Amino acid sequence: MPHGTIRAATLPGIVMLISKEYGVGEDDAIKMFYESHIGACYADDDSGLYGQSALYVFSLFQEERSGY
Repeated sequence: MPHGTIRAATLPGIVMLISKEYGVGEDDAIKMFYESHIGACYADDDSGLYGQSALYVFSLFQEERSGY
């Protein structure tokens, strides 16, 4: 399956989790995600992060935001 298709299927879940956790709208959640290091890795085909679950990627995003 193409990487873009996998990302397109997983991204809504990541965005929903960010939106709920941080009390922001969908557009702000997408912006927060893609401006993060984890979001950049998610967009990079070589990282393999695109193939992980939304919950796993979200947990990495949370760790980054908390400074760990």
